[in-house]
Amino acid sequence: MSVLLTGFDPFGGASVNPSWEAVSLVPDTVAGHTVHRLQLPTVFGRAADLLRSEIARLQPDIVISCGVANGRTAVTPELVAINYRYASIPDNAGQHYTGQRIDDAAPAALMTRLPVHRMIDAVKAAGIPASLSLSAGAYVCNDVYWALLAGEAELGHKGLFIHVPGTEAVDSAQAARAIALCLETALHE
Repeated sequence: MSVLLTGFDPFGGASVNPSWEAVSLVPDTVAGHTVHRLQLPTVFGRAADLLRSEIARLQPDIVISCGVANGRTAVTPELVAINYRYASIPDNAGQHYTGQRIDDAAPAALMTRLPVHRMIDAVKAAGIPASLSLSAGAYVCNDVYWALLAGEAELGHKGLFIHVPGTEAVDSAQAARAIALCLETALHE
């Protein structure tokens, strides 16, 4: 089995993105499986297209995409991707959505098939704050999550989105450990 981890480039005036910092620190091998990494642009549509291309090229079994949720105090695996775009700030290409469906022909939401509750338990058991989140929001993180889940049948992977908090709440090394624990849990399903 192979796995793909993604994080985002900086956005909103930040110089770093804690999601990419954490993904970069995950070991190159987790539970005997090679870890591939991809940094996504914080741009509606473009990030999702790049993700789909890399999944088609690598054909990973598990894909975990990560983003930052400043203001949260725990690592939060996301249960649901919603079919909706909304941006309180423009993305890195200046796009600013004010509320539209991603795909008019698709359902309102999609849910991960990975064991998020077991993942949260594993992260908490390691002493890292973790909790369930029911939605990845409606910014570029959700756009990527929607593409990740919508493409599972066609591309043959299982996907999950994890939000990491800012480094003032959980440092990059702890966030990387949390992502690795979630990945280990998914691989042993």
